[in-house]
Amino acid sequence: MMAEPSSLNLHPPEFDRFLQASVGEDRNGYVVTVLSTLARLGLDPWKETAELVTSGRDAARSRLDTLLFGFSDVPTLKTDHGRVARHLSQLLPEGSRSGTVKRSASTFAAGNLSKGGAIWAVLTIIFILFQMIMSGGSGSGE
Repeated sequence: MMAEPSSLNLHPPEFDRFLQASVGEDRNGYVVTVLSTLARLGLDPWKETAELVTSGRDAARSRLDTLLFGFSDVPTLKTDHGRVARHLSQLLPEGSRSGTVKRSASTFAAGNLSKGGAIWAVLTIIFILFQMIMSGGSGSGE
């Protein structure tokens, strides 16, 4: 028996464009995405994105600006955080365009996930951290 597609992807697909966007390169030359940035800051990327969507574009830009300024893994963000925050805020799904996106974001931001959703979120973060550890050690012999 096959699972329904919606049960396999517990995160709103409308967030993908934003979460996969680059914030710049880290000190090792690797591209860092919004998803990775939020995870490295100790935030749940999908919950934070949901809160940004429900807060409105200006508030989201301001929050992103603050988060990026405090993110030291990408050196160019110290001087370029404002421009990057403006660009990223434009990639957030438009809540007013679709009431479904806003409802979905509100539900996600409120933490109304099933236990299965929480488990997948934890597994995703563990997988990302594992990838970061494995890619960080690959250049040590050069």
